[in-house]
Amino acid sequence: MAYSVGLISLGCAKNQVDAERMLANLEKAGFKIKSDAALADAVIVNTCGFIDAAKKESIEEILELGKLKDEGQIKAIIVTGCLAERYREEILKELPEADAVIGIGADSDIVSVVKNALGGVKYECFPEKTLLGLSGERRLLTPNYFAYLKIAEGCDNRCAYCAIPFIRGRYRSRTIEDIVKEAKKLSERGAKEIILIAQDTTKYGYDIYKKLMLPELLKELCKIDGIEWIRILYCYPDYINDELIETIAKEDKVVKYMDLPLQHCSARLLKAMHRTGNRKELTELINKMRKAIPNLILRTTLITGFPGETEEDFTELSEFVKEIKFERLGCFPYSQEEGTQAAQMPNQIDEEVKQHRMNLIMEEQMNIMQEWGEMQVGKKLEVLVEGFDRYAECWFGRSYADSPDIDGKIFFKANDIKPKTGSFINVKINECIDGDLMGEIIA
Repeated sequence: MAYSVGLISLGCAKNQVDAERMLANLEKAGFKIKSDAALADAVIVNTCGFIDAAKKESIEEILELGKLKDEGQIKAIIVTGCLAERYREEILKELPEADAVIGIGADSDIVSVVKNALGGVKYECFPEKTLLGLSGERRLLTPNYFAYLKIAEGCDNRCAYCAIPFIRGRYRSRTIEDIVKEAKKLSERGAKEIILIAQDTTKYGYDIYKKLMLPELLKELCKIDGIEWIRILYCYPDYINDELIETIAKEDKVVKYMDLPLQHCSARLLKAMHRTGNRKELTELINKMRKAIPNLILRTTLITGFPGETEEDFTELSEFVKEIKFERLGCFPYSQEEGTQAAQMPNQIDEEVKQHRMNLIMEEQMNIMQEWGEMQVGKKLEVLVEGFDRYAECWFGRSYADSPDIDGKIFFKANDIKPKTGSFINVKINECIDGDLMGEIIA
């Protein structure tokens, strides 16, 4: 009898790619893959361990699955991903519901790990992080019309608040040839949008080519037939140079969208975070990019309540947000993570203050989003069709301005036309409601 496996992948798209590779190995070994994890014999929880909220979500998922195991509905629980790598032996001690816990370096051994767990063997393994492969077959968890493409693993930036370098190890780039090979396979399987991801995409290639190679990689990917959109996430401002800006501007397939996680604009706080720059330099960089790349969509993430953040620092951040008017923005209260330098810093900020400051930033951002949305009324936007909403009785999809899962959608009436999921259509925008765009399909 062939056993079945379900997988729950939490956290970022980078973690999801690892999950897709594990699923491909399990399917190749003869396991049946269940889309509903609760109906599987064994369930893999591919955890996130980045901040408190993500850790809590991972733990709650394991506890809920433990109840299903007690009821005899599932037979084994395997914990993988960042939480497993970060806390290792502690997980089996604190969460006896788990049958196996493995670090990221053991992902390639997932077949034997699942077999042992189903055989009743408690198992844990934490080999070197560098054993995590940079490539391999994948069983996609995304719709076939788009896919994430991980171009590097690990991080060398050592931001004071972040545990990722300890969890994922040093920065390791894939070769251009290897990435292009995988992109071609994804295109052959129907992917029309490729989303480049890494802890820091703009640093791509420096470790193996001794120069920043994201522009060269983009040019090679643009040559692939079938791929129509290439989107770049997780760009650090330090490595954005003229060549990259020019490449994004000139290459038609590279969507004019950049995810730029700035975290703050106060020079004093950025220095404490082990990041570079200040408000003036960041403003100049953004203005330069917007001038060179017409209709550029900028997304950023910010942190409120970093240790020592004063009212003056927060006021500067608020003014920066109002001045720049990021088209897309996420803001998070600082999470005090053990093992990081920031966790030991004096002048930790009260949780209520952190949350209040975050709420103020997001309230302002909603106004900016609405303002931007109203500017789209009357325009024609190219939309990637994603499906039909039965309750709203309309279709929905994304424009170049929207990254999946983190940004919004465009809702539209199709009239007498029945669009195909995964196809590109033109939508005339008629209104913007609470930041969401509404429109109708046009020939």
